[in-house]
Amino acid sequence: MSNDDQYGGGYGEVGGTGQTRTRLPDSPTDAYGPTRRTPRTSRSLITVVGVVVLLIAAIAFANQSPDTPTTETSDKSPSANSTAATGTTPVTGKSSGIPRGFAHDEQGAQSAAANYAVALGSEAMFDGVRRRAFVQAIYLPDVVAARQSDLDKVYANQDFLARIGLDAAGKAPKGLTFISRMNPVGTKVEKFGGESASISVWYSALFGLAGEGSKNPVSESWYTNTFELRWLDGDWRVADFTQKDGPAPVGRDQAAATAEEMAAAVSQFGGLTYAR
Repeated sequence: MSNDDQYGGGYGEVGGTGQTRTRLPDSPTDAYGPTRRTPRTSRSLITVVGVVVLLIAAIAFANQSPDTPTTETSDKSPSANSTAATGTTPVTGKSSGIPRGFAHDEQGAQSAAANYAVALGSEAMFDGVRRRAFVQAIYLPDVVAARQSDLDKVYANQDFLARIGLDAAGKAPKGLTFISRMNPVGTKVEKFGGESASISVWYSALFGLAGEGSKNPVSESWYTNTFELRWLDGDWRVADFTQKDGPAPVGRDQAAATAEEMAAAVSQFGGLTYAR
């Protein structure tokens, strides 16, 4: 995994032919504000319980015999279905800023699907030139034209752009920063047949305009995309993908960032490329 800010993440509504659908969230009704939520009354209880647990652990450690054997760690790599990273070196090649040259196995297919999810949901998709380059690099040649047409209808739609606060060229207003970023949490092999694979990618998505006065503040959503991949010319390419909501975790009692904090985070933290 590298800290290479080639693309971010987010999501849109794709129509037209084929199964490909990426959903954009509705415009939020609440803008950034200084109000922060009141902490739950149970927080002090959680703190007390945490302190008690730490004290018990400390006492147990202090009373441990110096001769107590320690458990040796295993050098065995996790299985392909494990959610932990395998430690395999990520790919080094790129095409249009997208990692390429994934391994011809289940792990390589998972890495490809995660990176393609990030690229297809990034801010770059709102730029006509970069969008076309991404589609050419990611999709199979025989579906490129259809997918390009579908995506252009969405990302170049003036009503859609105005609704999310962007101008006709897909740019954010002066003083605001647009973010559309997918953050994969894990991948799952649905089917693998050597020359084809079906891979699901579970991810959180950040989408909105960061900055003071934003009417579409950055919000978070959770989705799962399932990619149908084919092996072609030494790499995995996308035939199509479908999307469904969730699974979404329960939100913690954390105060929302201010407009300034979110704008700073968006500009200072780059996107990532992903590998198993």
